[in-house]
Amino acid sequence: MSIEAALRTENTPRVSELRRFFKVFFSRGVVVFGMIIILLFIIAAIFAPWLAPYDPDKIDMNNALLQPGKAHWLGTDALGRDTLSRTIYGTQISLIIGLVVVVLGSIVGMTLGLIAGYFGSWTHAVIMRVIDTLMAFPMLILALLIASLLGEGIRNVIMALSFAMVPAYARLMCGQVMTVKENDYILAGRSMGASHTRIMLRHLTPNCFPPLIVMMTMMLGTTILAEAGLSFLGIGVQPPVATWGNMVNDGRQYLLTNPILSFAPGLAIMLVVYAFNMVGDGLRDALDPQLRGVI
Repeated sequence: MSIEAALRTENTPRVSELRRFFKVFFSRGVVVFGMIIILLFIIAAIFAPWLAPYDPDKIDMNNALLQPGKAHWLGTDALGRDTLSRTIYGTQISLIIGLVVVVLGSIVGMTLGLIAGYFGSWTHAVIMRVIDTLMAFPMLILALLIASLLGEGIRNVIMALSFAMVPAYARLMCGQVMTVKENDYILAGRSMGASHTRIMLRHLTPNCFPPLIVMMTMMLGTTILAEAGLSFLGIGVQPPVATWGNMVNDGRQYLLTNPILSFAPGLAIMLVVYAFNMVGDGLRDALDPQLRGVI
């Protein structure tokens, strides 16, 4: 580094971590747009009973397959159920499954990756060979296989998707741990007699966590898309529970006459996946260690 570059670095104003984070995170319009979309979906999920104009499961054959109008803004399906109400209620299922799957999958995957990366040797070899085997299957294919074995229902869908998410978290966590554990403060902790548990929980996990936060955010969108795919194939959450995936499947046969039946939940899936990906991209920029502490 030249003398001029060093002087510029020294004269760069230091700012608090929180201020720097928000400055970088909200500096891009697409990230702000993604945050707004996510907040709107969260509001829709929480206040669905008040926002939905009709009971999402109420069958009214006299009003089946209505086109969008004043009474039903997005029309009705083949059983006379209000499409807008079912789309709003579908937000609850998608967000709940997404959050639970990401939490469960990340906990298991990060634990396996932490153990494999820290202890190395045969522990690393055994755990990572199993992870490599699982990563040979695309996530959705692996989830489809597990869901087929477990059967239908929300709980089985969560278990299948959580298991399918584990390899990605384990691989990333293992790589982070293998890099961080060679730092001087880790070696100093070992020389002072710190236990393996203390080193892993107090020093390794916090310093390996930022990339995992980004991955968890992006995986939320992936999980919601995967759940919709399973429901579309008839393996996920079953009717009459309103989910975006089975709504797209139900409206598939009416694409030419009443495309809104599939278009409305499909648009919701697209928006929420896009929003989580943009927010994850913003988090990646904001948590970049090279920007830490400087404007």
